[in-house]
Amino acid sequence: MDGKVRVVAAGRSDAFLPSPTVQNHAANLTLLPDGTLACVWFGGTMEGMGDISIYMSRLAPGSDVWSAPETMSDDAQKSEQNPLLFNAPDGKVWLLYTSQTSGHQDGAVVKCRISDDGGKTFGAVSVLCDMPGTFVRQPIIVNGRGAWLLPVFRCIGVSGTRWSGDVDTAAVLVSTDAGASWTMHDVADSIGAVHMNIIPLGGDEMVAIFRNRFSEQVLRNRSFDGGLSWSAPEATDLPNNNSSVQAVRLADGRIAIVYNHANASMSDDRRLSLYDEIDGDEPQEAAPPAASSVRKAVWGVPRAPLSLAFSSGGGDSFGGRIDLETGDGFCLTNNSKDGLNREFSYPSILQTPDGAIHVAFTYFRRAIKYVRLSPRSF
Repeated sequence: MDGKVRVVAAGRSDAFLPSPTVQNHAANLTLLPDGTLACVWFGGTMEGMGDISIYMSRLAPGSDVWSAPETMSDDAQKSEQNPLLFNAPDGKVWLLYTSQTSGHQDGAVVKCRISDDGGKTFGAVSVLCDMPGTFVRQPIIVNGRGAWLLPVFRCIGVSGTRWSGDVDTAAVLVSTDAGASWTMHDVADSIGAVHMNIIPLGGDEMVAIFRNRFSEQVLRNRSFDGGLSWSAPEATDLPNNNSSVQAVRLADGRIAIVYNHANASMSDDRRLSLYDEIDGDEPQEAAPPAASSVRKAVWGVPRAPLSLAFSSGGGDSFGGRIDLETGDGFCLTNNSKDGLNREFSYPSILQTPDGAIHVAFTYFRRAIKYVRLSPRSF
């Protein structure tokens, strides 16, 4: 995996980003101020373990080789996950990521580092949000009034049991002082709606796309006040397998989404939870009776194919599906060391000024794969 971008088909080029770790997951792409395409992700032995850290690689303007990855976090006691980059209006570049102990997502906090030189170097680590169970995945959006909107999901534990995502909800952290302070705005009726991805449509109108913990359909909701309040999430016509999706508004006004065209109705594959291969130290007492009525998140549905689809109606419906990767998508294990996992997942998508679409995603949990599609291919 030398990081070299190679033409593989008409209108398509691919690369595998270099990495020093056996497991690589949760890529996010950003175009830095100087035109460098940057990708951040997390890597280590297995998601949730203490050696999971954040990495960053760059594709400089005019280059066809991704750079050697830089280690962006290194807390040996924490699993550092779900990184994202944000180009702030003042020219600074923010790196955000989550930090947790073992598989306890309900104890995670959000950390950040800030760059004053366009993303070339980053300052010291600080805590952006210390509310336990706060998780990030999708980019910060600046609304028309200058407020920063950081979509988050709240990983909430059920007493007596280990976190498994059953009652997670969505929220937006809002800053009106350039990130100096943040207030939490919960999304109503959002149990199971996570990885909120905010897409501005013009003026104060926005749409958001969600992953669905119950492995049914991709979810969507709307805001008409610049992202401060939101309608309840509702189902779209796209399936979702309780895996991440990401969408972006293209220059022509369409919304492009990358996702797995799969859900629980298409497969009987199931696993107990995301971290069922990692030992925890949670109490062994039985859950209270009320927990028996909690709807369970669905894990293990295959993460394939990885598809690209388009909406001309603000996310009301999608069509024009293109499969970027096909396979069985086996994900009943997170094991990368023995090559047991075969998922294509956690995509990130952006469009550059030349009209090209860029996608990065998890490939078998062994690597981050990058795909560039020329405008004529979609």
